[in-house]
Amino acid sequence: MTTAVSKAGRRILRDTALFAVMAAIGLVFVAPLLFMFISSFKDDSAIFANLGSWSAYLPSSGWSLRNYTAIFEHSDLPSFLLNSTVIAALVVAGGILVNSMLAFAIARMRWRGRQAVLGLVVAMVIVPFEVIAIPLLSLVARLPWPAIEHGQLVLHTGWFNSLHVQVIPFLANAFCVFLFYQFFRDIPPELDEAAKMDGAGPWTVYARIIMPNSGPVIATAAIVLFISAWNQYLWPIMVVQGEAFRPVQPGIQQFFGRTNSWGQIMAYASVITLPVLAVFLAFQRQFVASVAGTGVKG
Repeated sequence: MTTAVSKAGRRILRDTALFAVMAAIGLVFVAPLLFMFISSFKDDSAIFANLGSWSAYLPSSGWSLRNYTAIFEHSDLPSFLLNSTVIAALVVAGGILVNSMLAFAIARMRWRGRQAVLGLVVAMVIVPFEVIAIPLLSLVARLPWPAIEHGQLVLHTGWFNSLHVQVIPFLANAFCVFLFYQFFRDIPPELDEAAKMDGAGPWTVYARIIMPNSGPVIATAAIVLFISAWNQYLWPIMVVQGEAFRPVQPGIQQFFGRTNSWGQIMAYASVITLPVLAVFLAFQRQFVASVAGTGVKG
């Protein structure tokens, strides 16, 4: 009895220590976001007056929405938010389709060169975007795009100053292809064989067997693609010169040049951070299930 009690006590102590460590680590990551959000309701004097104490993370007596009203009145934030929302939605929807289709072809079909394509995908995971930014810029500068002018279809050369130049190059994502590949590979092949015996082709297997059983990895890919599209900064600066198609991340740099109010800057940053948190929280359960499943299956 004493041994059982001591084991239970050690288990409780271990779980308590683990919880304390995890809480401390979580606090390190949450603290900057909390400071940003609370500061967005303060004026500049209140922000700087409390920087040296814990009261910086507490509400002040002068809380107001003035900073939020100012960023919507004195900037193009609504337009930037709309552009980023459209870009991120298209990248997520198109990216899930494109990446899952390639992963399905690699993981569930047999064709010559499959392993070479998989090796290329893995190699592209470690290649940073900055390496291909200039070649990609040179490519999109020469690509045609159809447009209707005066009732006639014409082709313009170059994709600059548009939404599609911020969407199409990012539909294919090597990391997401690899995520789908790892997940698809662990789905029992007997499901494919049973469907083929009933006359199903590859498209039917993909649409009715594989994808309906891939909810966790789809949610994970959606988070990865959304964050990647929402946080794009270098590429929009390179390809978008006007404000009509500018997303939120270059927009905050433009807004930073227009104001010296840190309260307004914190409000701007809070507004563009909330969608990322909302998407993650919406798919959190599936994301954890996907990561846990991958870890168990190796």
